[in-house]
Amino acid sequence: MFYRPGPWYRKQGTEDDTPWRNLEGSLRHLETSLLDLRSTLDRTLLLDRRNLSGRLQEDIQLFQHALERVDDFVVRRLFLRNGTGVALMFIEGLVDTRAVQEFIVAPLLRVRAARLPRGRRLQRVLAQRILPTTGNVATRSIDGLLKGLLSGSVVVLIDGCTEALHIDVRKLPERSVEEPTVEAVIRGPRDGFTEDLRTNISLIRRRLADIRFKVEELRVGRVTHTLVAVCYLQGIVNPHLVTEVKSRINRITADAILESGYIEEWIEDCPSSLFPQILHTERPDVVAGALLEGRVAVITDGTPFALVVPVSLWTLLQTPEDYNERFIATTALRWLRYLFALVALLLPSLYVAITTYHPEMLPTPLLMTVAASREGIPFPAMVEALLVEIIFEALREAGVRLPRTIGQAVSIVGAIVIGEAAVMAGIISAPMVIIVATTGIANFTVARFNLAFTIRLLRFPLRVLAGMFGLYGIILGLLAILIHLAGLRSFGYPYLSPVAPLNAPDLRDVVIRAPRWALTRRPTQLPRRNWRRARPGLQPHAGRWPGLGGAR
Repeated sequence: MFYRPGPWYRKQGTEDDTPWRNLEGSLRHLETSLLDLRSTLDRTLLLDRRNLSGRLQEDIQLFQHALERVDDFVVRRLFLRNGTGVALMFIEGLVDTRAVQEFIVAPLLRVRAARLPRGRRLQRVLAQRILPTTGNVATRSIDGLLKGLLSGSVVVLIDGCTEALHIDVRKLPERSVEEPTVEAVIRGPRDGFTEDLRTNISLIRRRLADIRFKVEELRVGRVTHTLVAVCYLQGIVNPHLVTEVKSRINRITADAILESGYIEEWIEDCPSSLFPQILHTERPDVVAGALLEGRVAVITDGTPFALVVPVSLWTLLQTPEDYNERFIATTALRWLRYLFALVALLLPSLYVAITTYHPEMLPTPLLMTVAASREGIPFPAMVEALLVEIIFEALREAGVRLPRTIGQAVSIVGAIVIGEAAVMAGIISAPMVIIVATTGIANFTVARFNLAFTIRLLRFPLRVLAGMFGLYGIILGLLAILIHLAGLRSFGYPYLSPVAPLNAPDLRDVVIRAPRWALTRRPTQLPRRNWRRARPGLQPHAGRWPGLGGAR
């Protein structure tokens, strides 16, 4: 298309043609761009027609032009016994070719000519009597047919008919239902979500076999067209909450939604906050329990993690096993979890503040031991704590990213070897290694990874404040965190509820885990009606049941 200048265009006294080569490359790139633009304009003009014409050859050419340079796009033409032309279109690899041959092609070729009308009546006969009825939808929209093709459907075009059938015969690679690895429990269900949306919804519906369980599907992503399902229990959930969730999802104008984490960043109330405002889980029993409390679940196709809104800080500190074990043991474990969450946040900062500014708070024998261990350490306590903490975080990250067979061995052996070598070399003190190790173990008791990661990040500014101002710096840091948490919202609900604002009845599932017969009301801030979830007065008593020994 473009002519390359000859040697007579070159400057006098030079043989270098590099500028002309660059010009030639630029012109070729411009030529390719113009051809792509022309192809896009032609495709847009064709698709601007919106609906099928009913002329088979013309409609086939339209789809071939729309899916230009899509080599796995297959068009198979057939002729029925009455002479009517039919075209089957699908994307190879997205459909079950055996099902296409057995349930679509074979029935079309076997049907007798006497039973086949023409035109629109033919389309109805094929849809109702011959072709599979599952996933069989008639539509005339070209855009809708293209989306069906790219989602794994077979599009059936009929000559003389302005409506086409798209039949769902998807065959996508699916992972079997397995036990969740992130949220393992000792007592509880062993099934977890997979990457298939339909499978995940069926796992929830298996637990909530009620007509009030509603599922509303949305398409998100201008390129990916990811299927997102909003699940809730009608009559229990606040309708305004459902409307708000769907509104925030519909406002997403991005090219791609590949995982539920994409949606989480788009719909949370305060994206700049370190604290997670949305619960993500791969356990169907957790989602079912949240829906029964009046919350909303968002399930994304292609990921095993579902989102639950709204949540509070106390929800993130609870585990699925809290509701499967007896309430006395659960309450004790919940208090232990609260305690170690504070230990994971404050222990290194307290050690730095006390050893640097407030040594009088330690008993004399312990103070002498700490002073002897720190003798000869070249760094102040704050720098020493930061150094050990960074090494510990690096070992933990390496253990996660390495292959599973050697990841744990590298993290454990690395921590032991590096810690012992650093103490023997006099770079860090032995009490600091104990403090950081205890902090790491305490961090593992936090049930949710995103909240545990927030605590890990907050330790660093608190440690710096402790090194600068002592206990006063820790108090200032805690006040800043509490002020931030008091103003934080999750879909409009207070993040610290029911503690702030105080709601005494709901504390039965925060401070303690009350027995089942005492948890008769749902969290009062979530549903607008139907607060009662169990009939009161069902506390069991010995000897109250007829037919048993000792009955009164």
